[in-house]
Amino acid sequence: MKFDFVLVGGGLQSALIALALRAQRPSLRLAIVEKAEKIGGNHLWSFHADDVPEEARAFVDPLVIARWDGFDVAFPGLRRTFDSPYASIDSRRLHAVVSESLAATPGSALLLGAEVVTVGEHEVTLADGRTLEAACVVDARGPEGLVLEGATGYQKFVGLELALARPHQLTRPMLMDATVAQTDGLRFLYVLPLAADRVLVEDTFFSSDAALDVAGVRADVVGYAVRLGLEIAHVERQEQGCLPLPLTLSVPTPTRGPLVAGYRGGFFHPTTGYSFPVALRLALHVARSGPDAVFGPALGRLLDEHKSQLRFALLLNRLLFAVTPPQHRRDVMERFHRLPPATIRRFYALTTTRTDRARVFLGRPPRGVSLRAALAEVLSA
Repeated sequence: MKFDFVLVGGGLQSALIALALRAQRPSLRLAIVEKAEKIGGNHLWSFHADDVPEEARAFVDPLVIARWDGFDVAFPGLRRTFDSPYASIDSRRLHAVVSESLAATPGSALLLGAEVVTVGEHEVTLADGRTLEAACVVDARGPEGLVLEGATGYQKFVGLELALARPHQLTRPMLMDATVAQTDGLRFLYVLPLAADRVLVEDTFFSSDAALDVAGVRADVVGYAVRLGLEIAHVERQEQGCLPLPLTLSVPTPTRGPLVAGYRGGFFHPTTGYSFPVALRLALHVARSGPDAVFGPALGRLLDEHKSQLRFALLLNRLLFAVTPPQHRRDVMERFHRLPPATIRRFYALTTTRTDRARVFLGRPPRGVSLRAALAEVLSA
């Protein structure tokens, strides 16, 4: 079985690479190898309009299940509306669009329920004995392959997609309602009105440990939804997870394959867990380069910029998890969301400028943060 690209792992990263390649190099033969029976898992990903450059809109737009003209955040001392467009995609749409795209590409394949044994520079071996050969192999098998060094924080969440008995009155997403009781570090509720009778409500924690009481958090999500005035008919889908938010992270600059990508390769936002903008940038690089030039100078430039962004984000992680007491992490987030909207958008996209980074540190530190400890972390970065 010979291909131009073999993409190992059927998550967001492989899906975006496949769609970018279909858009820019439609004659290439692609294979996605996934151990589950569908790609995308059980997830919902969201992004800001600025995260998608013009060259990617044609293949990103069909993935979108909902769009909004803006969003809100809420803290004890701040409630703010941002006019930046926001959108979401989900794993069901991702699976349908990518499956259809590969089916329309001669010589391509979507291999589901396939267990991978070895991943090499030009070869992937499956448990059933099949060998897939490719000019370029991409290993994007998810966060379980991420090599972490030292301490880490965690982003933990339980989200319920609720089917409603009657339409809701919500007009835009609530990206962060941190007015709720603070437990287990920073806690906030995330609300997406996906349709007139369907809403996602997610309880999120930025915690120092990985323990997650799924049943208890689920009950809290239902209680919050009821307080919002949502009349729940049934729970359509439940999503939960615990993502490591590292305090240190090493991302090499490879000169040969396989290309380690996605969360496994450090292509994610280490402070927010947002993966879409970074995964899309790598997908566009792969599509522009083609199978024989992925490891050229352009990859080095992409990784150098990504590493620069990572250093700043990892510094913020150390300030949040190592310097800020858990009960004051909300104060840090409230202070951050007072910054200019463009600075906030670029932070979520992991494209901060030097001016953005300076703005984050200007002024007095948030309540509970030791200035001496904070300066020590900044100077050691």
